[in-house]
Amino acid sequence: MLSSFFDSVLSLIVKTSTDLPPDVRAAMKAAMARETAGTQSAQALNIIAQNIDIACETEGAICQDTGMPTFEVKTPIGANQVLMKKQIREAVAEATKRGKLRPNSVDSITGENSGTNLGPGTPVIHFEQWEKDEIEVKLVLKGGGCENMNAQYSLPMELPNLGRADRSIEGVRKCILHAIWNAQGKGCAPGAIGVCIGGDRTAGYVNAKEQLFRTLDDVNSDPRLAELEASIMGEVNKLGIGAMGFGGRTSLIGCKIGTLNRLPASFFVSVAYNCWAFRRLGVTLDGSTGAITKWLYRDETAPIAAMADQSGFQRTGREVVLRAPITEEQVRGLKVGDIVLISGRAYTGRDAVHHHLMQHEPPVDLRGGVLYHCGPVVKKDGDTWRVTAAGPTTSIREEPYQHEVIKRYGVRAVIGKGGMGPKTLAALQEHGAVYLNAIGGAAQFYANTIKSVDGVSLLEFGTPEAMWHLQVEDFPAIVTMDAHGNSLHKDVEQESARELAALGA
Repeated sequence: MLSSFFDSVLSLIVKTSTDLPPDVRAAMKAAMARETAGTQSAQALNIIAQNIDIACETEGAICQDTGMPTFEVKTPIGANQVLMKKQIREAVAEATKRGKLRPNSVDSITGENSGTNLGPGTPVIHFEQWEKDEIEVKLVLKGGGCENMNAQYSLPMELPNLGRADRSIEGVRKCILHAIWNAQGKGCAPGAIGVCIGGDRTAGYVNAKEQLFRTLDDVNSDPRLAELEASIMGEVNKLGIGAMGFGGRTSLIGCKIGTLNRLPASFFVSVAYNCWAFRRLGVTLDGSTGAITKWLYRDETAPIAAMADQSGFQRTGREVVLRAPITEEQVRGLKVGDIVLISGRAYTGRDAVHHHLMQHEPPVDLRGGVLYHCGPVVKKDGDTWRVTAAGPTTSIREEPYQHEVIKRYGVRAVIGKGGMGPKTLAALQEHGAVYLNAIGGAAQFYANTIKSVDGVSLLEFGTPEAMWHLQVEDFPAIVTMDAHGNSLHKDVEQESARELAALGA
């Protein structure tokens, strides 16, 4: 029984990680068409489009953060769910071994990475019985950066820039607008959101995430919610957050809302924020063999149209070429808005590395160096490591540490996404360093700029959290925080806050 179930689930995982569904592709195409040519958001969307194409062509992970695999499985009455769960877990481990998923399952107490994406609570598998003879399996891969931008509101409450949100449709509208505004570039805009009105705290978040299994072009069967979804989509792009939070015309590509009954004392609004790398697919399986009979969300007979009509990154001749180690003079010559091309040695460093550097000297000389907020997907071929996906992670998590790392160790350039806070901005100005924003999710695009892995330190933290020694060539990024106290992120947040207040008036 179910002799093909493992292979079918493995195929689903690989396809979900590497190839966006048509409705998401269409929404991103529309975002590209709306954006003003030559702007930073337009450049970001072009790189995203090229990344989508490369991932599809090479069967590489669209984003290096392959997230928390979450499965929704519908089974015939009497089906062996114990066997299905076992084989789903085995398929997740195999996809991880093949480099289609990044090892993301970490012990919450020790920080130890299982290396297989298996552990208590991972992957997430929800079963439901139905009266059909076939099996349906849906999968969403939602990364940690956008997962951190989820939000839950308890009404009534006061919201920054929007005032009081009451227990009403208008109050729900304000919560949704606030959640999108708060995500800025940290959630890899343009994003999509699933929303649940009501329920308890736990059920609200589950239902909000379930809304992400709807296609972006569907119409809500509840006319009240259909009207609210349309209202949000008509208003939210006026905020001017834009791709990666650079400022622009598209901040959201989808809004899907559901409801659950609630207790009289509680009124929760739960928001599940998803980045542009909206990885969601599904399959229908033969109930006896587990073989794929149909793909959901896509027509397998329809050809996949390329996203990028031209190369994702077009040089203008105005780019600033930097080769590590970088001098203070070079850094102080940069200003917000400059596009740089980094070559030479760069070191990755995420949460575990930054925490480590608070108590220990770095394992390498970081003076004049480039520190990349990145947890790559890597494969080992014999004695040689190879990076297969390497986009930036959300930088704000390192805000408690970054100023000290810059001050103590002489780092000149920090690469990440979403920007950082006032302590880091002050350190950039005082010590002569710069923050460079790479395009979130563009894991294949940036992997192509990595020419070799020259070594690795702190591998005991697990492959995403280790310090990888990378040799890069013409790695493009935008100066969004300079050594003169300027921050594009602060400017966009303040301007979009004024627009938010106008929408709430």
